[in-house]
Amino acid sequence: MQRLNNRSESHLSGQVECELDSLGKGSWVNQGYCGSPLPIPRAISSFDSMCKLTTPSPFPTEVKPQETVYLFRVLWNYGMFFIYVGLWGTTLTENTSDNRELFVRTTLRELLVYLVFLVDICLLTYGMTSSNTYYYTKVMTDLFVLTPSGNGVTFQSISSMADFWTYAQGPMLDGLYWTKWYNDQSLQNGDHSFIYYENMLLGVPRMRQIKVMNNSCKVHKDFRNEISGCFDVYNEKKEDEVDFGLVNGTAWQYHNEKEIKGSAHWGLLTTYSGGGYYQDLNRTKEESAEILMEMNNNLWLDHGTRAVFIDFSTYNANINLFCVIRLLVEFPATGGAIPSYQIRTVKLIRYITYWDYFIIGCEMVFCLFILYYIVEEILELRIHGFSYFSSIWNTLDVVVILLAIVAIVFNVFRTIKVDKLLGKLLEHPGIYADFEFLAFWQTQYNNMNAVNLFFAWIKVFKYISFNKTMTQLSSTLGRCAKDIMGFAIMFFIVFFAYAQLGYLLFGTEVNSFSTFVKCIFTQFRIILGDFDYDAIERANRVLGPIYFVTYVFFVFFVLLNMFLAIINDTYSEVKEELSSQKDELQITDIIKQSYMKTFMKLKLKKEKISDVQKVLRSGSNKLEFKDFRETLKELGHADHEISEAFSKFDHDGNQILDQEEQERMKRELEEKRRCVEYLSKSDRLSRETKLRKLILFIKMDTL
Repeated sequence: MQRLNNRSESHLSGQVECELDSLGKGSWVNQGYCGSPLPIPRAISSFDSMCKLTTPSPFPTEVKPQETVYLFRVLWNYGMFFIYVGLWGTTLTENTSDNRELFVRTTLRELLVYLVFLVDICLLTYGMTSSNTYYYTKVMTDLFVLTPSGNGVTFQSISSMADFWTYAQGPMLDGLYWTKWYNDQSLQNGDHSFIYYENMLLGVPRMRQIKVMNNSCKVHKDFRNEISGCFDVYNEKKEDEVDFGLVNGTAWQYHNEKEIKGSAHWGLLTTYSGGGYYQDLNRTKEESAEILMEMNNNLWLDHGTRAVFIDFSTYNANINLFCVIRLLVEFPATGGAIPSYQIRTVKLIRYITYWDYFIIGCEMVFCLFILYYIVEEILELRIHGFSYFSSIWNTLDVVVILLAIVAIVFNVFRTIKVDKLLGKLLEHPGIYADFEFLAFWQTQYNNMNAVNLFFAWIKVFKYISFNKTMTQLSSTLGRCAKDIMGFAIMFFIVFFAYAQLGYLLFGTEVNSFSTFVKCIFTQFRIILGDFDYDAIERANRVLGPIYFVTYVFFVFFVLLNMFLAIINDTYSEVKEELSSQKDELQITDIIKQSYMKTFMKLKLKKEKISDVQKVLRSGSNKLEFKDFRETLKELGHADHEISEAFSKFDHDGNQILDQEEQERMKRELEEKRRCVEYLSKSDRLSRETKLRKLILFIKMDTL
């Protein structure tokens, strides 16, 4: 008792530097496990105590409460330690630098866990999309963008305000309101419009325009007598907020972004605010036509108009998809009109079919994986500190986790928001259904998931990088990175010089050179061979060909090939160095070792079966356990194996195998012997047969 108290006091009084110090001075000290938990006492063999009855018990007959608490604390700490090692043991939390086999095994375990995560995220991402989204978008594009009016005006061909009104009062109204079948028979849907008989128009459409103030720019003094007004290009500071026209009604009164719960939009020319003058159409075609006629007659569009938005949403119950449509016509300060459109087909109501509920399960598994990887990252950060981010793979881990957390939060937000919006729409069917906000963020959510899935697949290289081929690739890129970065500076100096030259030479006439950003992408297209040479030649017959020829020569033939030369030279050096090095342990070696261990077990099992069969053949009608045990002991078998094999067939428990029991043992041993011999013929087995072999081996009872 006194000895145990002294030992516990020494543990409690000393400052413990690390739990793993008990492993020895030469062991690896992982700073992630350092702290103050107490080391476990030396394990005492109960078998030794049983054999040596004279030895006093190592434990006291009475244990004080504080000693019990101490033991429970020790067991709890070490229980948590072993759970941690089993769940979150990675190459960054274990000392694998000096143990190649441990490194490969740990990496293989990480890879297997990550592959399950990868399958789950693939199911989750692809479960949100469908090929129907493309066809739904195409149908709506054909109807509202490409359908011509009586005089041939389509949305894409709008070039003036007159064309806009022709489209709005023709193809737009015809496309929005479907109340009859193709044979003029009524659809019997009340005030609801079902576009193409399948797509329900949600609420009513909305038209909104944004204007700039008069005198928002200055007219040169020489033209002030002839030009009375000046309307600048759109800028939010110059936006007109004064009521005009009929004054009464939302179409003639300004509303800011908060009042109409709008959002900014990035058009072809600039970014427009979410406010302006808006008009909601009606639920019937006739009443909507009257509204448009009134707006047209009273010059709703004028000199200050810079953009007109047409927003509406539809829902197809057959495929459970929303289609949120925004048609935009921009009226630049130069005059004319520039049409553009945005059709977002999204799945806002998620859980209806059995497949959707399967996706719920995948989402739950995904959340568990993210929680698992969050704990893993915290542990690795605790061990390595900020040096953890020196590896690109570790940074990628954090990026994937952060994107996943944002996706999970938005998924919950989207579900709540859609329920509220649909509830409001069902209560007031005659209002404008603003799904633009949700559709925008759902699209960003889908894009984020796509990027996250891309990074998740790239992360696979982290776990297979110890392969020799991957080592060559990573070593090559790492070694030539400085040379490539240095040469990239020279490349982009020349590249941007040509981009500025092209913008200044052809920007006024060629669309692909109209902005500096477009020039950059156009030059990349020249490298790929996708380029309209005739356009720059028409713009400048002298400098156009000179620009093209010199750019192709210096950038394509010289600079780009220098990149390839740097990489090729580095790859040759790396390959030569690796060929002279000793081959390290690979994943195939680990698999081969496991394979050989399995067959060694098979061989030993076959020998054991043969020994038992010899004993049975040499025995009489009745075989006593004593004789059975002595014979097998001489052949090197253990006591517990002999007892287990004998008791399995000695049903009456009299320590004697009669004739019937011996025959039963012989039949089963012969059956197992044939099975083992069959499994041993590995050279003639296909991969499927090898798998079946392992299954059979597992099912065989141990002797």
